[in-house]
Amino acid sequence: MKLDTRAMRYLAAEDWRVLTAAEMGSKNHEIVPTPLIEKIARLKGGASGVHKSISTLAKVGLIARVKEAKYDGYRLTYGGLDYLALHTHAARKHVYSVGSRVGVGKESDIMIVADDKGTQKILKIHRLGRISFRTVKTNRDYLKNRQSASWMYLSRLAAIKEYAFMQALREEGFPVPEPIAQSRHTIVMTLVDALPMRQVSSVPDPAALYAELIGLILRLAKHGLIHGDFNEFNILIREDKDEQDPSIITPTPIVIDFPQMVSMDHQNAEMYFDRDVECIKRFFERRFHFVSTTPGPFFKDAKKTVGRDGVRRLDAAVEASGFTKKMAKDLEAALKEQQAHSKDDPDESDDPDEESEEDDGDEEPQVIAVQVSDTEEALEKLAINDGT
Repeated sequence: MKLDTRAMRYLAAEDWRVLTAAEMGSKNHEIVPTPLIEKIARLKGGASGVHKSISTLAKVGLIARVKEAKYDGYRLTYGGLDYLALHTHAARKHVYSVGSRVGVGKESDIMIVADDKGTQKILKIHRLGRISFRTVKTNRDYLKNRQSASWMYLSRLAAIKEYAFMQALREEGFPVPEPIAQSRHTIVMTLVDALPMRQVSSVPDPAALYAELIGLILRLAKHGLIHGDFNEFNILIREDKDEQDPSIITPTPIVIDFPQMVSMDHQNAEMYFDRDVECIKRFFERRFHFVSTTPGPFFKDAKKTVGRDGVRRLDAAVEASGFTKKMAKDLEAALKEQQAHSKDDPDESDDPDEESEEDDGDEEPQVIAVQVSDTEEALEKLAINDGT
């Protein structure tokens, strides 16, 4: 879905309360009963005020009425979740306006945003389940007992995990974007002036860049981690000019996309490690006609380095920060299903940016800044995990 924030400017405080109430109700209900929305929202105008806000929210697609339901109720849409996340980012001064979409992947949307000072940033919106909804017509058993609301929960887990890993990696000096804020299924991070490696046609010294990337894989392993999707789509190349001689340009890799990252102790760790190494080897042979004369690296050797020399184990650190084993298990299962069904969908592109060409790069940014009352903030704190 394409993010359209125009309606944000016209939502009243009561509308935000009702939308937040719908989110809170969706914790335990796929279709939230209207009386429950009324009870949670606690509007001064009572039921009539809630129904007015429900009508407004449904009209712009933030909630949806399910006609087949046995009772009167509404389902929170991904659009509604987007608005709640942006509302939080706006209230915390991280996002003031939303510009064009610069990337579309199987599991996320990438947007250019700006804060109230005009500083551009990246907003990543996780959208697990996108592929499943394309294939569900031909595979009716796919969703099984998973409700649509669960995809929002899993998307939120992906954002929590990615934000936690980005923070931990930045603290250890890894070349990753700086994470700024996380709300629900979204992350705000710094905008890196770089190109995806898949768009780079040549580099001055392929051997040096190859060695640096393999070094990053081994360095991650020493910290107890495997990226899990270390390829030309998830590595940005930034051109750094030499301070003494600006004509000398060094390509510097920046690693992105961490929801699938796993521990070196994972049961399938060797497979993930070998796959990351092979992805780099294949790409360099295909794109730069470079083949390393050194075999490996091999998982068994990297495994021996984990935590050595007092190196901090980031897999343990992230789990300790609140990303639990149950969360990891739920998210990993969803990502596996997502990947399995992407192979069954011939219309699904492997190019994360393929769909972005429909966006107009000259489009005026949509201002989303909103005033958040104390009452709204209090209500938001009751939402799932303090509004994150």
